[in-house]
Amino acid sequence: MNEDQVAAALAKLFEEGHRVVFWNDADREFEETVPALSIDGVTVLRLDGIPALEAKMRVEREEPNTRFLLYAPSNPPSPSEDWLLDMRLYSRSFRADRASIVHGELGLTEQHLRDHLAARGKFLASKDRLARLKKLIEPTDTAAAIDRKMLAALLKLDQHDVLNVLTALYHSIPDGDLDGSPAAWEDIEKFELAAPFWTMVQEQFGYAESSPSLRNLLIRLMVTDLAHSATQELPPALKHLHLPKVFAANASVCLSHWRDSHTRSQSYDRLSKAVADALKLDTQLGGFDIEALLDAKTFLLVEKYIASTLRDRVIDTASAINAAAIKAIATQRQDGYWADCERPSTDAAPREAMHAVYDALIAAADLFELRGEFGAGFAYTTAQEMFRAYADRLYRFDRLYRDFTEAADKAKAQGWDILKTLRDRVEDCYGTWFLTNLSLKWGGFVETDLLNDWRVPGVMNQQELYRQKITAALMGDDDRRAFVIISDALRFEAAQELADTLNGTYRIQASIDPLLGVLPSYTALGMAALLPHKKLTYTDKGEVLADGQPTGTLQQRSDILASVGGIAVKADDLRSMKKDVGRAFVKPHKVVYVYHNVIDATGDHLATEADTFDAVRKAVGELSDLVRLIINNLNGSYILVTADHGFLYQESAPDLSDKNALADKPLGTVKAKKRYLLGRTLPDSDKAYHGSTETTAKADGGMEFWVPKGNNRFHFVGGARFVHGGAMLQEIVVPLVTVRQARGAAQEKTKTKPVGVTVLGSTHKITTNRCRFDLIQTERVSDRVKPVTLDIAVYEGDTAITNVQRITFDSESENYDERKKQVILSLQNRTYDKKRTYHLILRNTDTGVEENRVDVTISIAFTNDF
Repeated sequence: MNEDQVAAALAKLFEEGHRVVFWNDADREFEETVPALSIDGVTVLRLDGIPALEAKMRVEREEPNTRFLLYAPSNPPSPSEDWLLDMRLYSRSFRADRASIVHGELGLTEQHLRDHLAARGKFLASKDRLARLKKLIEPTDTAAAIDRKMLAALLKLDQHDVLNVLTALYHSIPDGDLDGSPAAWEDIEKFELAAPFWTMVQEQFGYAESSPSLRNLLIRLMVTDLAHSATQELPPALKHLHLPKVFAANASVCLSHWRDSHTRSQSYDRLSKAVADALKLDTQLGGFDIEALLDAKTFLLVEKYIASTLRDRVIDTASAINAAAIKAIATQRQDGYWADCERPSTDAAPREAMHAVYDALIAAADLFELRGEFGAGFAYTTAQEMFRAYADRLYRFDRLYRDFTEAADKAKAQGWDILKTLRDRVEDCYGTWFLTNLSLKWGGFVETDLLNDWRVPGVMNQQELYRQKITAALMGDDDRRAFVIISDALRFEAAQELADTLNGTYRIQASIDPLLGVLPSYTALGMAALLPHKKLTYTDKGEVLADGQPTGTLQQRSDILASVGGIAVKADDLRSMKKDVGRAFVKPHKVVYVYHNVIDATGDHLATEADTFDAVRKAVGELSDLVRLIINNLNGSYILVTADHGFLYQESAPDLSDKNALADKPLGTVKAKKRYLLGRTLPDSDKAYHGSTETTAKADGGMEFWVPKGNNRFHFVGGARFVHGGAMLQEIVVPLVTVRQARGAAQEKTKTKPVGVTVLGSTHKITTNRCRFDLIQTERVSDRVKPVTLDIAVYEGDTAITNVQRITFDSESENYDERKKQVILSLQNRTYDKKRTYHLILRNTDTGVEENRVDVTISIAFTNDF
């Protein structure tokens, strides 16, 4: 009954023939409403505004035919003191209490709730609060449900379940202060909702304290969640804070929903840190095994403990490491709350750095396992065998070293030293063991075989690229156009990553082959070798000519390409062209050389060489985008991606032992760089390989070179961690990525899809609050079949009734057993309908698409109540 209903009820009384109606409003609930009442033909008199005798005279003598509403904001006087008693006896009394009005307005069916609503009069006095409550109320609500919805209305929530109310309260605590109070708590106490709140908490979590507090409740919820997820008992200092075991699942589900909330998770991050500090948790974790904490997500401190302990395992088992086992732990934690970089990073939750720590551990484990495959060193018997081994397998040392370094740098940027010791071990493995053994073995082949005959059977020399690949591709096809992207210092391992990336792109097919680069492996000679030419020569100043023409600038290269219907362009310029402009630019040309320079431009300078691996990452991304641009905007269907040379790079700066110091430049020197020296009639040196560019690049003119043996440098000027010019495999195994646009039936094969995931078993029945499901990845991950990350939970309608677990399925194994995973979920402790069907839902984390759904029944055994 609202104000309009009051007016209608009064009008009905007058219509029934009552001339005088008394209305005593002792609680003054409608005092402000009375002046606004408008009932046809009815005069309103306030009895607290005029004397009783005057009212009596007016009603009975002065206006005997007028209908009157006599309103008094008080109880009726006793009969002995009631001057209007005779009028009251023949008139009608009206009563309109707030509880009755609200009861009718809310549409409640239970009449006894009027008393409960009357007790909540302070809350119901506000139209705004009443309007918010009305949106939540159901006709069959109980007193407890009404109180819970009043709490939700105070907090301005659309969802009124206990977990939502509680997490909203914690979210509103200012600045993550564990001793702070939510903004709404004062109102909760003012409107007498604190006691119902604590009753609700006790029923949901078993929390019963004589002096309950949000601080103490949160500590106990988080300790309970940690204990529930761990498979090892908590230390005595924490066990007494555990909530009753029967309510543990509810605590875990509550905190899981809080963590998974897009709007509230940041408050969880801050408050969980405050709880960890209050518990002195860093002193309590020392006895835990990693495996016992694999499902724990309560505290960032636990995440750091797992990462540190896993790091120690990687170091301690490096010589006989099980990389797959390390990866399984690391990737599981990366799917968890604190290392999931799909969630935003904050000061309280540096997820990107935490994710990077696990990336570094995976890369280090793979590196150590790869090193273990080769025992004391490399046993190749020919240059051809070793060259092929590098292109097939050994390049992974360079890739894993780069992956580790990139990830470790992200952790270091956070100010963490967690990877410092491991970094030393990785440096030792890569620099001391791999590069040393590689240079010794390969250097022998260079010195005894290759300097005299610079070729590897079955491998194309770099200077043969135009004649063997481009001329052959264009022959007999007037409509075909070739694009050649040359990325300065793109070494083989990075190009392999590029090929893998392109092979995961719709309508694109990519393959990679090694070329034998020129020696010395430097830009001017490498770039010239890739141009169309019959003969390379050198000027007396050391400049490289192609068929007598200079090759050093973009315009000079474009002039050479013009003779074959080609043109040269910078990658940045091509990317900046709009589609129609780009198409017009390439249309007159059969060959388009696109020059890209990110890696060398960064690494070959002292000020920026430390950013070399960041530049590699950037280059791979830009080249991938460039290939797609050529295919999609410029109608390119045949693209080659290659380089002028590769590079060597180490995080640790070289020392004097890495330097082949030259007291004096030999007579005849034309150019002297860190990794090579050019000249004519050079003498032999025991510090360098001495050869001729006529042999290594088919460059006439008698230009000779020195390159230092192994990975040494002649000098350190201009930086010395990034180098090229020498004969190491990383420098002279030049990549050639061949990219084609798939058409017709082949196009269908380039489509990508996420791996399928199936729930094992034909029937699924939950009988305990901790339930397990077995899942299997139905196919292996490949270029076209991509990993998938799923959020998994049991749902009642649209509401999750368990915690949500995030799992990535990324196995490349052909073995079905190795593609199986388990998910363990905690079911809320409440009553479930045994005849109802619930659902286990697997939802794609990135897209929100439901990948799988299976029916589930819930029949909790009675023993779980004890």
